[in-house]
Amino acid sequence: MIKVAPSILSADFGKMADAVQNVKIWGADWVHCDVMDGVYVPNITFGMPMVKALRKYTDLPLDVHLMITKPERYVGQFCDAGADLVTFHPEASEDVRGALNEIKAKGVKCGLVVNADQPFSVAEPYLGEIDLLLIMTVQAGFGGQSFKADCLEKVRRGAELKAANGWTYDIEIDGGVSPSNIADCKAAGATVVVAGSSVFKAADPTAAVKAMQI
Repeated sequence: MIKVAPSILSADFGKMADAVQNVKIWGADWVHCDVMDGVYVPNITFGMPMVKALRKYTDLPLDVHLMITKPERYVGQFCDAGADLVTFHPEASEDVRGALNEIKAKGVKCGLVVNADQPFSVAEPYLGEIDLLLIMTVQAGFGGQSFKADCLEKVRRGAELKAANGWTYDIEIDGGVSPSNIADCKAAGATVVVAGSSVFKAADPTAAVKAMQI
């Protein structure tokens, strides 16, 4: 069954404790935390203090997606703040393997992100070392964008290599995912989906989550 990780980027920032508690009430599987630095992406969200604060209010896995430059400077701090999974963009890093190793040394799951404008090859050298491969189906940096179906080819490539090599990483899709395209995501090989507005803005968030857990 597909795991659903609602993105708190779409929640009310003034009620974040309520937001993460609602994610569990709605029956979702993970909490997705989008960290943006205003440099790698042209937007700013939050950092380690927010992750640490959210940790107190949920026992669901905190799936922390770093859209920041030189993530190797901060991955350890996000692990210490309570992240269960930490992913970052390899082209934004000066030491991809070092960052992955630091996350693993903290006992946290690690992963890499392939942005919509990046080739699959940015992550390929590290696929045997990660727990999560995140494929963006929008351009990283903003919520509410439309799903880019052509990015599913990267998902299929990740699934093929996973099967061929006996790797065990989850394949996560982030960007414009909703009940209307969830079947295509699963068919391509996704095991986890990030959902923002399709959950937080839904008339019935519980039903929206259930509709994607196929």
